[in-house]
Amino acid sequence: MVVKNNDLFTFIICGNKHRALVTMQQPLFSESVSTQTLPLVPSALEVSPSLVDMQRVDADAILSREQLQGILARNELGIHFQPIFSSATGGVFGYEALTRLPAHLGISTPELFEAARRFNLVASLDTACRENAIVNAARLGLGEADGYLFINVCPQTLVNPQHQVGLTNILAENNGLSKDKIIFEITEETAVHDYDLFCRAIEYYRAQGYKIAIDDFGVGYGGLKMLAAIEPDFVKIDRMFVSNIGQATVRFNLVDSIATACHRLGIKVIAEGIESPDDLRIVFNMGIELLQGYALARPSSHLLPAETQVVLPGREVISSCTNEQCFIGEIAQRVVPLPANSTMPQVRAAFIERPDAMSLPVVEGDRVLGMLQRKKFFEQQVQGRYGYGQALSAYKNALELADDATATVESNVTLEEVAQRIQTRESSAIYNDICVTSNGKYWGTVAISALLQSITQRSIGLARGMNPLSGLPGNEAIRREIEKRIAQNMHFDVCYIDIDNFKPYNTFYGFERGDFVIDTLARESRIVLNHDLTDNFNFAGHIGGDDFIILTRPRASLDMAQEIVSRFQSHQRDFHGDEDFGRGFYLSHNRKGEEEKFGLLSLSIGIVSAETHRLLSYAELASLATEVKNAAKNQEGSAIIRDRRNGERVEASSDGARNGKPENVLCFNG
Repeated sequence: MVVKNNDLFTFIICGNKHRALVTMQQPLFSESVSTQTLPLVPSALEVSPSLVDMQRVDADAILSREQLQGILARNELGIHFQPIFSSATGGVFGYEALTRLPAHLGISTPELFEAARRFNLVASLDTACRENAIVNAARLGLGEADGYLFINVCPQTLVNPQHQVGLTNILAENNGLSKDKIIFEITEETAVHDYDLFCRAIEYYRAQGYKIAIDDFGVGYGGLKMLAAIEPDFVKIDRMFVSNIGQATVRFNLVDSIATACHRLGIKVIAEGIESPDDLRIVFNMGIELLQGYALARPSSHLLPAETQVVLPGREVISSCTNEQCFIGEIAQRVVPLPANSTMPQVRAAFIERPDAMSLPVVEGDRVLGMLQRKKFFEQQVQGRYGYGQALSAYKNALELADDATATVESNVTLEEVAQRIQTRESSAIYNDICVTSNGKYWGTVAISALLQSITQRSIGLARGMNPLSGLPGNEAIRREIEKRIAQNMHFDVCYIDIDNFKPYNTFYGFERGDFVIDTLARESRIVLNHDLTDNFNFAGHIGGDDFIILTRPRASLDMAQEIVSRFQSHQRDFHGDEDFGRGFYLSHNRKGEEEKFGLLSLSIGIVSAETHRLLSYAELASLATEVKNAAKNQEGSAIIRDRRNGERVEASSDGARNGKPENVLCFNG
């Protein structure tokens, strides 16, 4: 084994000189992280280390108990308000109250609360912050502006037996703020051990008219358990998931899933940490109702004018239906839904007015609660078994008459996946219309006949798109498959495979032998991809000529590419014959018509991962894959190069040059 190093490459050459594996990857960042032990806190709660400033110093060294009590006694706590905007109107929905300290104290708000935890003064500090928030919001005219006030509350305060019950009611009444305009943001930085006591405290405030939000969702202790326990009115997704969401597919998928689940539960979602137009565009098109971040407005000691509106991006819609569509949302029809409280006569009138409607969705706002089926409604609810259906159902509303909404599907589910799900329905419901949602909100309905027709048209189109030589899907099918995966924000790797010096090979050995090489590579690629017959994730396509595309799961691509190279090279004697194979080269004419010595056939494979790059289009992926494949072709013999650069946008210049440079490149022989 030989190891060579330079600024960009490390070559590890083992034996066969015709094979090399090259990986482009980001450097590993090593930052000093504090491992300081966190303090113990009273009885029911403990601090989440993920929410404490990783660079903070010991709070005891900054603030003593007496100093903290002095700050509270002198009320040196300032309040700033950060606007939260409605994605429906662009107007101000409310403000989050944020505690700020005077600069001369030399401590931050997280350090203040850390000291309060150490000295068992969280409830006192929390109460003081709450009082300042209400008093200052009222002083600035929030009550007259009819906006909501979001106040951060520690769970520790709610379960503290010394907490003064009714204090918030008094503060709200004395300052002219309506209780139904105050929203308690329950922070997730403390673990709740006594959920029964905690939930009773939440219900007490909810019964008083206050609304409940979970703050910093996804980074603290509460998570899904807190969501299920308190069933909040709002969920605020933590900024670590929202900021730069366009550069990380993992964060995108997590936020998308959280938003979809909350919408189905009737919970409004707040995205905080919106710091760029790209962040705003992405969360806006997820249907997230409330928006917060520096890109919209920074915290201030003043409120914005009542008429303030932010400029919202345009809604991105699913492309129009064509014979090549892949997603159920593309063929959905927007059937006007019925409100859940619609009466029996209103339901009947709706079906009579819409004779083509086989079903009607039942909604509350944008949330789908059920589906009314025409046949079942008239047979069971109107006529009934003995003719008394209408009398027995006269006082029922649409929700009570409807089937449940468990059969809904998201708009970005493929037609084939929907067809598979239908097979699991009960036989009596197998032909019922499909209700489609987008990020958990009502989108439309699809008749079974429309689904079958679209699948048939798509199958015919796919058959026409097969490459006749290799039997693999051609360019159009490759494009559709990649666009489907990008639209669904899937993590996948793309292997762009090119046979080196294939033109001179064709010239020397003839087209019949060239076709044999193409067929062999296609066959061996299928064998490698089909090792696990139960896994339908992998995809192989034939771009044309000697170029192929393979889609695999992330981190599986390198092993698959190496196996394809190995299996391909095992046919070298068949490709070249005994004599040329023994010599290790053949003579043919190059592109200039000059005779040149060429090595045995080899493969250049460039790998690009959607896990590393936040890909926005098929064209962008094709450009990246071509760039990495061309880098592989610069290596001698078979080479595999995997692009592991960071996910920054890579733009093509007018001369074809691209920005973005590998931070670190590792090369080794497979």
